[in-house]
Formats: sequence, structure tokens, C-alpha cells
Amino acid sequence: MRFSAHIHTRIRDWHFVKELEDLGYDAAWVPDTQMQWSDCYSVMALAAANTSRIRIGTGVAIAGTRIAPVTAHSIASINELAPGRTFLGIGTGHTAMRIMGMRPMPIKEFREYLRVLRALLHGEEVEYTYRNRTRNIRFMDHGPGFRNTEQPVPIYVAANGPLALKTAGMYGDGLVSLFNERPETLQFNLGTVREGATDAGRSLPSDFHTTALTAAVVLKPGETLESERVIEASGSWVVCCIHFVYEVWQYTKNDEVIPEYFQNLWDEYLDHVARMKTPEDRRFQQIHEGHCSFYPESERKFITPEAIEGTCLVGEPAAIAEQIRKGASLGLDEVSLLPPLAEAREQVRDFATQVIPLL
Repeated sequence: MRFSAHIHTRIRDWHFVKELEDLGYDAAWVPDTQMQWSDCYSVMALAAANTSRIRIGTGVAIAGTRIAPVTAHSIASINELAPGRTFLGIGTGHTAMRIMGMRPMPIKEFREYLRVLRALLHGEEVEYTYRNRTRNIRFMDHGPGFRNTEQPVPIYVAANGPLALKTAGMYGDGLVSLFNERPETLQFNLGTVREGATDAGRSLPSDFHTTALTAAVVLKPGETLESERVIEASGSWVVCCIHFVYEVWQYTKNDEVIPEYFQNLWDEYLDHVARMKTPEDRRFQQIHEGHCSFYPESERKFITPEAIEGTCLVGEPAAIAEQIRKGASLGLDEVSLLPPLAEAREQVRDFATQVIPLL
């Protein structure tokens, strides 16, 4: 089992990756969300140049904001600085696209994007279409030091829906998902990934890597899910999950996508959105306010015990460790934490000192 953290992509906080390395974490994921945080490749370059062991990658790169050859050359450049310890997490753009009022990249386009990306990262020439013009492209050789495609950069596909999960099986070396720490979710996800691999005529690699993106709150003696510190520690992740489910529900209008632990608050949340002061044609700017950094005070009421327990790894250290063991027995390889900005260091330290030693 590996352990990692998704950091907040703030350029001056690159040294947090070094702190994670010193705490014993295996990897740092650096999110790509252009309307909210700093540039992920700038942060990774600084971190890569100042670390020696920890794996560094995008958490996740957004296909819709950079063409495939640019993403390939960017991550290959990081691989030159951190050879053999670089990875590429990539997705269609849940937040990065929606916060501009746009939709994530359609799956058909995403699959083509991954086909081109994968070939370039393996040093191959590949047929590439841009604005309806198709040409064969390859990285030009100007000598050593520009980028590294000699040592593999694994591609971890971010996926939660069935079509994206199948895409991970078609083109990915791994999968990163919300709620992958839940046994029923992990089993469904891996089954769907295997279907995608079969559809592509591909054997899923034996080292296909699965990651759960989550939050972990280690309870202190006497704390409950209603304790102030627990609400503060879990709040940014809980409301981020609500925002995610809302976007899926708004697109599908299917109540089955609403998890049981959100059902009691769902009508109130819909009313909350309807009452937002932002004009409806700009509401997308407010829906994801605070995204993973903090929670809006107006949404504190949605951080219920049921929502905390449903979205987070929460409990005493031994209880959290047992949850992770169950996931590992079903094929989970990595747990990656995304704590709130104000409490990030405390949370990763608590997890490293109290939970990881039990595993």
C-alpha cells in the first residue's frame, strides 16, 4: 500500500512536497485547475528539483485545457528533473472546465487524446489531428536534457462514471477515483475498467495501479463527528463531494447518483443553489467556491455526520487502518489525501504518525 497527498497548487508552497517526502509519503499529486490555483507544472518543477525520493505527478492534468502534445512534453520535462519518479494523472476536467461554465471533454475526444499522449510518452511517432488536419508527429531530438521519455511515465486516468472507467482500462496504467476506498465502489470500478480493457483487446497490466482520492480525519480522544475540529477538518472535502454529485445530477437528472449519505440534505442543497446571489448564467463561478481549500460558510450546514462518514476516512487510527486494509484486499494500491488548505500540514502529519505505522 502506498500513501500520498494531493497538495494545493500554490507556487510558493512547492516545499510542501519536500515535507511530504520527509514524512515518508510515497507520492505528491499536484492538481491542474487554472482558474483557482497556480500552474501545476511550475510547482512540480520546483518540487522535483528539491526532492530525491518522492514520486511527483499531476493530480490531475486536464485534457481540455492543453492539447495532447503539450501535456506530453510538459510531463516529460518533469521526468527529466525527476527521472523514473514522475507520473501523469489526467482527466476530462470536472472542476477546471465547469468553473469556466464549460463541460468536461467528451469521452470520444478523451480517448483520442490518451491515444496520442500515450504514444508520445513512449517515444513513438503518432498520427495527430488538430483543427481537422491530420499529420504524423513526434518529439524532435535536440540532444539530452530537454525531456525524458526513456523512463516510463505511467498514466493514471481519473474516472468515476462507466465510460471514463472503461477508458482507463483502454489506455491507462492506473485509475484514480473518488470513493475508491469504499469496497463496493472499488469492485464496481475495477470491473468496469476490465471491461474497457477487453473492449480494446488489451490485457490489463498486472501492476495496474488504483488510487483512492479522499480525506482522512484521525479522531482525538472524546471527539465525535459533530465536534468543531472534525467539521473543520472534513468540511472542504465534504462540500467538494457535494459539488461533484450536484454536477453529475444536474447533467443526468438521475436521483440514483445521489449517495444515501447526501439524500437527507439534497432538497435543502438544491434550494441553496437556487438562492445563490450570482446570476444564473454565472452561477458556475459560485458552485465550486473554495474547491478543496475551504468550505463556504453558507454550506457549513451540509457538513453532517452522515456526510462526513460517507465521504471521509474518519475514526480512531486503528479503525481507519482497518478500512484501508479492506480496500487493499480488494485491489486498492494507494490512498491519497486532500486536506483543507489551513490544516494540510497537521492532517498529513497525523496520518503519517498515527495511521501509516499500523499498515
